[in-house]
Formats: sequence, C-alpha cells, structure tokens
Amino acid sequence: MKRSLKTLDITYAAMFVALMAIGANITSWLPFLEVAGIPLSMQPFFCVLAGILLGSRLGAISMFVYLLVGVAGAPVFAQFGSGMGSVLGASGGFLLSYIVTAFVVGLIVERQANPGLKTFMSASFVGIILIYFIGTTYMYFIVNYVLEGTMSYLAAWGIMAWFSVKDLVFTILCALIAPRLYHTLNKTTKLANTRRIA
Repeated sequence: MKRSLKTLDITYAAMFVALMAIGANITSWLPFLEVAGIPLSMQPFFCVLAGILLGSRLGAISMFVYLLVGVAGAPVFAQFGSGMGSVLGASGGFLLSYIVTAFVVGLIVERQANPGLKTFMSASFVGIILIYFIGTTYMYFIVNYVLEGTMSYLAAWGIMAWFSVKDLVFTILCALIAPRLYHTLNKTTKLANTRRIA
C-alpha cells in the first residue's frame, strides 16, 4: 500500500512540475494568449490547482521541486529562464510564493470532510491573493533595496493590476473545475489502494 501511494505521489508531483513549466511559457507555443504585449502565464492557475488536488504537503513539495529544477539550470521559469538569478530577481517572489500558496490552499481543502464549490472558490481566491501579496511585496523590496531603483509600493501593485484580470478569470475557472477533478482523483487513489491491499 505504501509503495503504491509513494508511486502515485511522485507521479502527481512530477505532473504539476511539468504543468508549471508549461504554464510559465505557454505563450511561446500559443502566442495568441499574449494580450497587449503581456504574456498570460498560467502558473498561478496550476499552483492553486496543485494545492487543491494534491493537498498541502504534496502540493508544496511539487512547487518546491519545480523551484529546484529551475534553480538547477532547467529552463522552466518564465521566458525559459533558469538559475538562482531568476529567484533573486524582481519576479522571484512569485516563484517562492507558489510553495506557500500550494500549502495553504491544500490546507483549506483538507479541513473539509467533503469540500464543495464554496470551499474550492475560497481556497482559490486565498491562493491568488497570497501569490500577489508575496510576489508584489518581494518585487518592491528587490527593486528598492537590491537593485537600488525607485518604486513605491503602490506603483508595484499598479504593475500587477495588468495581470489581475486574467488571474481573476483563471481563479474562478480553477474553482469551477476543481470539484470534479478533486473527486475523480480521490476515487482513483482509493481504487489504487484497494487493488494494492487485495
């Protein structure tokens, strides 16, 4: 039983590592998803979905592995970036926020015995708020205290306003599709466990 669970865990975590890499550079394959010169990254969507479907622990682990893969040199960050420089750059806070977000989102869902649309909607919005708060605050700090630039905290949020509409849409979409995916995944996991015990 433990062996089957471990195999499933690794498979699910690896799947979301791959989805995060695809989500970071989706406009490279689908350029029509770029609006007004702004690439529509799907990373927040996949991060929140990882927390919902994998739970707090495995969701956070999948995001941590994604970060490690990128830091190790694989071009999995936005614009096919990689290395520690991406984490220490102005947008590095978003990469770090994914770990925290997946954990918190998973925790919200786990606290409900039978989570429904309301739970998934709440978890999704908490997730996107966390991503924006951590990422924007980090960007403000890096620009002002590391890069020695000048940016007000309000200006930092003004920049993120360009991305907020698409992330709001993706957040609602995530919450709407989450119930079916969540319950299907649970059934699959239980079936695998039953077969293992048999």
